[in-house]
Amino acid sequence: MPASTPKRPRIAVLADSDTRWKWGALTAHRIAPGQSMETAAREAAQVGPALDGFLLRGRATPTPRQLEEVGVRADSLREVTAVEFLRTMAEESYDVLVLALVGGGVQAMLHGLGRAWENRTSRPVVVTGYVGVVYEKLADGLLLRHGADLVLANSRQDADRFRAVYEGVGADASSVTEVALPFLGGAPYEGEHDPYRVVFAAQPSVPESRKDRTYLLNRLVQHARRHPEREVLLKLRSRPGEHTTHIEELPYQKLVQRLDPPANFRLVYGNMGEVLDRTDLLVTVSSTAALESLHRRIPTVVLTDLGVREALGNHHFVGSGCLASWDQLDAGHRPAPDEEWVSRQGVVAGGTSRTESGGGSYESAFDAARERIAKLLDRPGGLPPLTPYYTPVTAPGYLPGILARHHLGPDGTPLPGAPAADKEPGPVRQIVRRAARGAYRHGVQRVAPVIRRMGEL
Repeated sequence: MPASTPKRPRIAVLADSDTRWKWGALTAHRIAPGQSMETAAREAAQVGPALDGFLLRGRATPTPRQLEEVGVRADSLREVTAVEFLRTMAEESYDVLVLALVGGGVQAMLHGLGRAWENRTSRPVVVTGYVGVVYEKLADGLLLRHGADLVLANSRQDADRFRAVYEGVGADASSVTEVALPFLGGAPYEGEHDPYRVVFAAQPSVPESRKDRTYLLNRLVQHARRHPEREVLLKLRSRPGEHTTHIEELPYQKLVQRLDPPANFRLVYGNMGEVLDRTDLLVTVSSTAALESLHRRIPTVVLTDLGVREALGNHHFVGSGCLASWDQLDAGHRPAPDEEWVSRQGVVAGGTSRTESGGGSYESAFDAARERIAKLLDRPGGLPPLTPYYTPVTAPGYLPGILARHHLGPDGTPLPGAPAADKEPGPVRQIVRRAARGAYRHGVQRVAPVIRRMGEL
């Protein structure tokens, strides 16, 4: 008899921004249950998960252009409110649910899902984690994610830190599972291109001040003038009016209008992986793009011009060998990454060992997560109820406010009047929603900075 066709696992991904959708969807493919851990078998089977995407309605809901740029496809994709999503999860059956949200969003969904699944005999395995480098609010973000079946750590270093936080408050740390960033990959760097290309990976919220952002932009333009034979690119995350994971109050697109950059300087958008294909030097303050670049062995610099500070996130790269200033770059300095540091970050260019303990290549970085999910799905009697660390008993002054922001009561039940449309918004509602978003973004990018400046007078 012919071999039966493998059943496609069903996975749902809930995301609240373009970057989190990218992380969540790619993670879903990496950790899909029922997939062979042998690369050859996976490729021969040609069976991937059935992926349903849900975009949480809010200030950073991805635009069609942003979704196209991310380039990750799903069997279905729709925008929902928190309550709409919870209703769907109560009615539909999935194998795995990936929560690609900010910490507060994850916590709200864990409590809402706990209520929605009260009367069900089975539920999906719930997975969450971080899009990139974790350099701020470690304890806060981790405890808000506690309660998921798997809390993914992108490196050995993160896994150790995550467990230490959970164990330090007496919370179960067994959910912490070491993986790697799901979007690493691409061809390894093989030498300089013609023309030589320098790429500055901008970040929406780092640094924050006009003075610091203008300084970095000026230095980038000066580098282009010093080296007319080079291509100097400013890689931007979003176009004016769009939002990503973080709010951008002073877009570089507006700051550059006051300058007269040379012909070899230009702004670029698009997929970071495609930009890195022709990059000879990646420069950033603290972007996760640095890890993508290091993975491919592209010369990578984390700037020290504004100091090495927790507020900038570049303190995460202490020990990497990548810290340098624009003065050093202008003088010809090229960094040499520290191999042990790189290994601890889950960066494994060229198929080298992922961890000192024998974690294997990047290809096997998600094996432990897949094995854990398979065991949970096969658990006799199904999975137990979700048990977050934060409850009305452990955090009575904190948890209710987090839940209320998503229109949920202290017990995870939707509040009266919570937005939960049963059908797609009509033309009038769509226009009103677009206008509201536009007003919000105008306030963030124009009005708020003016108010702050007035307050500093």
